[in-house]
Amino acid sequence: MPTLLTYVLLPFAWLYAGIMAMRNWLYDRGWKPTTRFGTVPVLSVGNLRVGGTGKTPHVAWLVQELRQQGQQPAILSRGYGRRTNGFRLGSATETAVTLGDEPWQQFTHFGGQVPVAVCENRLTGLHELLRQQPGITVVVLDDAYQHRRVQPDFSVLLTEQQRLFYHDYVLPAGRLRESRAGAARADVVVVTKCDPALPVLEQQQITQRIRRYSRPHVPVFFSTYAYGVPVPLAAGELLEQEFSAEIVLLTGIAQPGPLREYLREAGYQIVYHAEFADHHAFTAEEIAALKTHYEPGRRIFTTQKDAARLLDPSLHTEMAGLAVFYIPIAVEFLADGANRLRQLLPAAIQPQAVV
Repeated sequence: MPTLLTYVLLPFAWLYAGIMAMRNWLYDRGWKPTTRFGTVPVLSVGNLRVGGTGKTPHVAWLVQELRQQGQQPAILSRGYGRRTNGFRLGSATETAVTLGDEPWQQFTHFGGQVPVAVCENRLTGLHELLRQQPGITVVVLDDAYQHRRVQPDFSVLLTEQQRLFYHDYVLPAGRLRESRAGAARADVVVVTKCDPALPVLEQQQITQRIRRYSRPHVPVFFSTYAYGVPVPLAAGELLEQEFSAEIVLLTGIAQPGPLREYLREAGYQIVYHAEFADHHAFTAEEIAALKTHYEPGRRIFTTQKDAARLLDPSLHTEMAGLAVFYIPIAVEFLADGANRLRQLLPAAIQPQAVV
């Protein structure tokens, strides 16, 4: 429900929405340049809302599907939160600090078998990525829904079940980066982080509301998270060792609520939750403070994205000897959503004529 502050900030939201609408209009009319890459199709994954909607695991799902269909995909991201500039291509010498936590997570997730690059300028990044990796057959742009200089061949819009874009307002009254009308650019909408038992009737109602803003008959899918077995951050740390159900939780993500709920339902007792902002760069002092809640028999649980930042060399001394585990997550679609989306990909990655 809107708060009093929401209504106070609405005039500023209207101003910001107007600026974004003018920007989009200029791109739509061709007055601002946009580029389509003819022989290498580009898929875009993003959202209308600021904050985590599950882009990283959905990008991973798409990349895995593309690989299974015989493609050689690559991932291009802005590399938010990194301490470097310009184009960088993932390699064993990179870290979350130089590449960004999410790109580094993708690079390690695929074992270096999928090229992962970062660049603030996506157009420059695409050109350089294709120059250095000529065997690429498709590029997935991570968090690029508002990046209009590159015209994707297929655009995936994500929106959380608990924070559906049609209930939200444009910044600063809400969390939308642009107006709800931006959904009209999507080729597919995925409602993420859903209750696995979300009733079909409620799915239909959500779909109807989304289609007030999207193009007619755009497919709407529903996905949820599947949490995996805790993975030790340090080699040699075995789950078979004696640990209690008491855990310390460490997160630096936008929406830690679903993970916290999962851990409680799985029987863990969260004795302390050190909660930081999304992409937070952990410090040795913060790890030292966390250790005051750690004792033998307890484990520190974190996310896979946060784990990438915990491997920073500046934290090695404080992290030594701690039983730290990350919880991997994977995307699962409700009903036949996975097969339906899978069937759309061959047409989506057909080479298009350059406009």
